[in-house]
Amino acid sequence: MLSARACLGRVLLLPRAGAGLAASRRGSSSRDKDRSATVSSSVPMPAGGKGSRPSSTPQRVPNRLIHEKSPYLLQHAYNPVDWYPWGQEAFDKARKENKPIFLSVGYSTCHWCHMMEEESFQNEEIGRLLSEDFVSVKVDREERPDVDKVYMTFVQATSSGGGWPMNVWLTPNLQPFVGGTYFPPEDGLTRVGFRTVLLRIREQWKQNKNALLENSQRVTTALLARSEISVGDRQLPPSAATVNSRCFQQLDEGYDEEYGGFAEAPKFPTPVILSFLFSYWLSHRLTQDGSRAQQMALHTLKMMANGGIRDHVGQISGDEFYSDVAKDILQYVTRSLSHRSGGFYSAEDADSPPERGMRPKEGAYYVWTVKEVQQLLPEPVLGATELLTSGQLFTKHYGLTEAGNISPSQDPKGELQGQNVLTVRYSLELTAARFGLGVEAVRTLLNTGLEKLFQARKHRPKPHLDSKMLAAWNGLMVSGYAVTGAVLGQDRLINYATNGAKFLKRHMFDVASGRLMRTCYTGSGGTVEHSNPPCWGFLEDYAFVVRGLLDLYEASQESAWLEWALRLQDTQDRLFWDSQGGGYFCSEAELGAGLPLRLKDDQDGAEPSANSVSAHNLLRLHGFTGHKDWMDKCVCLLTAFSERMRRVPVALPEMVRALSAQQQTLKQIVICGDRQAKDTKALVQCVHSVYIPNKVLILADGDPLSFLSRQLPFLSTLRRLEDQATAYVCENQACSMPITDPCELRKLLHP
Repeated sequence: MLSARACLGRVLLLPRAGAGLAASRRGSSSRDKDRSATVSSSVPMPAGGKGSRPSSTPQRVPNRLIHEKSPYLLQHAYNPVDWYPWGQEAFDKARKENKPIFLSVGYSTCHWCHMMEEESFQNEEIGRLLSEDFVSVKVDREERPDVDKVYMTFVQATSSGGGWPMNVWLTPNLQPFVGGTYFPPEDGLTRVGFRTVLLRIREQWKQNKNALLENSQRVTTALLARSEISVGDRQLPPSAATVNSRCFQQLDEGYDEEYGGFAEAPKFPTPVILSFLFSYWLSHRLTQDGSRAQQMALHTLKMMANGGIRDHVGQISGDEFYSDVAKDILQYVTRSLSHRSGGFYSAEDADSPPERGMRPKEGAYYVWTVKEVQQLLPEPVLGATELLTSGQLFTKHYGLTEAGNISPSQDPKGELQGQNVLTVRYSLELTAARFGLGVEAVRTLLNTGLEKLFQARKHRPKPHLDSKMLAAWNGLMVSGYAVTGAVLGQDRLINYATNGAKFLKRHMFDVASGRLMRTCYTGSGGTVEHSNPPCWGFLEDYAFVVRGLLDLYEASQESAWLEWALRLQDTQDRLFWDSQGGGYFCSEAELGAGLPLRLKDDQDGAEPSANSVSAHNLLRLHGFTGHKDWMDKCVCLLTAFSERMRRVPVALPEMVRALSAQQQTLKQIVICGDRQAKDTKALVQCVHSVYIPNKVLILADGDPLSFLSRQLPFLSTLRRLEDQATAYVCENQACSMPITDPCELRKLLHP
């Protein structure tokens, strides 16, 4: 069978633009890219010429996007483009007027989305072309991940990569025929400009429309075949041991020994890979490969924490490195990304004005010049072996230079010349030795300096906040707070997780239908608003919220969260499960009506795929309830993704972990005791302090009518020993002897 790419004819390539500030210097490319690379076409297009430069006069006449809730769509509400939101009105217009649809997808904190808006969508001539010859549609990828996934699949299949902004031209029946990412407004020596592309497509639509439609149909057919994920003739998933070994080997081959991370620059944080490596280490910890997996994961984490991706200024650390970094991250989220009612916002912008009234620039809020640092930290350092100010010590430790420490290749627009991202270049011990100082003295000087920079930074214009709240990402944050709070024994963090779950239930759950809403928005005065009609949840919303609720139950032992997780899983199964092929579709059949593809996400990226998370959820729910249907669904899902895991397990490391958990069987760790009693809490904390990815933690309070007792009748046979909180570790329908001593429990869990 011909691949989708083979069906497309000529492909036009544009050189890749530089990476954003948040990307680290070296490492793995990802599907999650905020910049451009390519334009792909199903037919050759004639050359076009140059046009006028973008207008510098802001347009204050709003288009119809002014009525939307999405911060991204509202950013384009004053473009001189007749934008439509995704919906039937736009599709009907395209069919009635026989015009191609221009679909532009991005998000409100995307640097290259801003660039294209400023250069092209604010341009009067380009605006006329888009309004007269096309039906132009704007989509916030965070509101409509289904639309984004379908057309990103096309762009990735027909070019050398993908990213945002994503720009795709569709037939009136929503089938893609040309796609790309960021376009400069005019032609360059090596790049085709956006105006030229529009003129070429306009001409082809007039002269060769039938060929475009035929090619578009062939592409769609090829993509359907290529993207199909099904159980097929397979009876069982592959061997976990074989797939694990191959996944580790693929990661080992791509590992960056110097900077950490995997593959080539630009790198994006990929937690699923680190989770896989830790799980691999646990099951191979007495082997060389196990030690290597742990070393790769820890080194990557340390390099990320030392580098520019971490906000050193806003987060002053103590001694316990990894736990401090985790607490710092949650401190940032609490401070900058939290709604007062408990929800979590989407993101801060990559760009912000260096000073009030100035044009936003990439990274402006977070970067520093050497001069700024020297002026803020002029005090002499006493006891050093040379004349030294606090600013000079700070500059050395964090790698600041007069020219700036950001490579020109990462700064194609030259916005970051002379600017520096704080990056730990030396250990405290090396910096102390360099200047003949004590380690504690250097720690104090650096922390004092960070605090002064933090106070100074408060006077800078803050980046734009995308205050949209997504159910999926709120579910991930509930997990983050719950797991961190449980591991570190910090009730304050578990309370943040609880408030996040309460927000989800209050504002993003429809009690009557049992369905989640995808989005809600911050209104005036901090109120919570919804779009009308509401945007209903996608698979990832259910999967990530269910995971968050399961983690919150294990952290808090409040069974109400477990009960809600079961109800949401039932709804997820009803709306998304593929009863013929196995696994879950990303969107409801009705919600995605008209889209040329209904996909099952098959890659763990910056976020885990919803099917990978669902495999874990089904296993855990089976452990909490004993319901066989969920184990059967888990096996069916893993079987459906068998071929993908066999060929490129590195694309699905989170699912590989689920495969291992399914084949090794889950531990049910049961604590019999009063939830508020000290001895119960001691046993619970013992469980949380040991790394056991393949377990469920159950509190049995002795009530035969409790939710969990009704689900798992065997709990009624487990008793407290001598009226003390007592732990049992159960596997394969057999339980250990009763344990009351946390130290003995630790030995059993981690021999």
